Amino acid sequence: PHIRLSHNVTKTALLTLQRTCRLSHEASSQLYAARHFWGHIRGTGFLRWGHRVLTDKACRQAKGAEKPYKLADAKGLYLYITVNGYRSWRWKYRIAGKEKRLTFGSYPDVSLAEARELREDAARLLRSGQDPSIHKRQQSAAHAARHGATFQMLAEDWMASQQSVWSAKHATNVRRSLEKDVFPRIGTLPIDTITTPIVLATLRPIEKRGAIETAHRTRQRVSEVFGWAIGSGVAVADPAAVTKRGLSRIRRGKFPAVRTVEAAQALLRKVEIEPAHPLTKLASRFLALTAVRSGAVRLAEASEFEDLDGVAPIWRIPAAKMKLVTEQKADVAFEFIVPLAPQTVEIVRIAMELSGTAPLLFRSVRSARRPISDSTISKLYRAAGFSGVHVPHGWRSTFSTVMNELAGEENRAGDREVIDLMLAHVQKGVEPLYNRASYMPRRRQIACEWADMLSDGLADPRTLIEGPRRA
Repeated sequence: PHIRLSHNVTKTALLTLQRTCRLSHEASSQLYAARHFWGHIRGTGFLRWGHRVLTDKACRQAKGAEKPYKLADAKGLYLYITVNGYRSWRWKYRIAGKEKRLTFGSYPDVSLAEARELREDAARLLRSGQDPSIHKRQQSAAHAARHGATFQMLAEDWMASQQSVWSAKHATNVRRSLEKDVFPRIGTLPIDTITTPIVLATLRPIEKRGAIETAHRTRQRVSEVFGWAIGSGVAVADPAAVTKRGLSRIRRGKFPAVRTVEAAQALLRKVEIEPAHPLTKLASRFLALTAVRSGAVRLAEASEFEDLDGVAPIWRIPAAKMKLVTEQKADVAFEFIVPLAPQTVEIVRIAMELSGTAPLLFRSVRSARRPISDSTISKLYRAAGFSGVHVPHGWRSTFSTVMNELAGEENRAGDREVIDLMLAHVQKGVEPLYNRASYMPRRRQIACEWADMLSDGLADPRTLIEGPRRA
């Protein structure tokens, strides 16, 4: 007889009916079908009637047919079988009134139970307002980006992105520091496998050799690489960010410098009797007289000096040689003008004679096209016994201290602003535009006054090219 089953029939009632009734083979088959295809077996073992579901056996037995077909499970999930028998899990859903489909993978690589779990995960995304298909593409793209993306690969991309805003020197320094201290340790590691302890272990050797500031600077660069990776969707966190607290603190302090004119004169007298190349001694005195940054002195060219025979000689430093951001270095409005005292002009003339046709005023002894090195004058000062007492950059502090104290003693209102301008200093928050004519008469007076005080009792500059030499 034909059996009509109610949707709310319980599992127990169904089993009892099968045991107690004399059912034909056809009726038993109907009950079996009802149990397995109209009942949805949950983890609790109970059936909830009204949802057609699949069994793993039905999935295994599904074969290719003349046309592709589907075996439906509950809640939009189904197994799609192609003509050649390929089986894949698909889920039909609607978002914003539009029907869409999402593929979970092939069967049996993705089992029936796993397909249901993936469907539930996708349904949760849908309930939160996200499109599961878009989310899957995003995850796939991120995975593809992370695959094989090593720290060095990302660091190279980051450095390339900064070329337009970095100076050539800074770019070289950044690359050199990463190649020396970072790439050998973590360069080949996938970016998403690097942890905070790994970054800290990379920085420890730098710290142990006493280069505390270098360790902190390297940490900042590593952190920048991770920031670039996060922005590119390749990483999700910056493990270098918190390592700052694991490094020794930097002892901040001013550059060692003498504080009086008398001490400055004694230093120059001692330094200038040391064995050294004449251009090194001339560069040292020129640096003391002008109080500019040593980098500008090293790169000074004869063509930058104007009106040496006139009443208002100047040194016009191109913006590219000043301590500015890259955009300002290309702007002629940011070039800096240094008024020259007579003593400074004499140094320039002697240096020009020694350098001959070389464009650089203080060229390297070994190459006319290269400037003296960063450490040339520093070595001279250390050899003269001033290690920890005075460094080349200290002349800026010496000039500022002496001239500001003199301005205070003589009640020269406004001199502090002029002195800061002569040092290319600007107040915080003020645009650093070095007006070429601003306070020029007073700047020249101060430059001459400083040169007169500093040169008092020093040897004639011509004697610097006659003393003991050392290459």
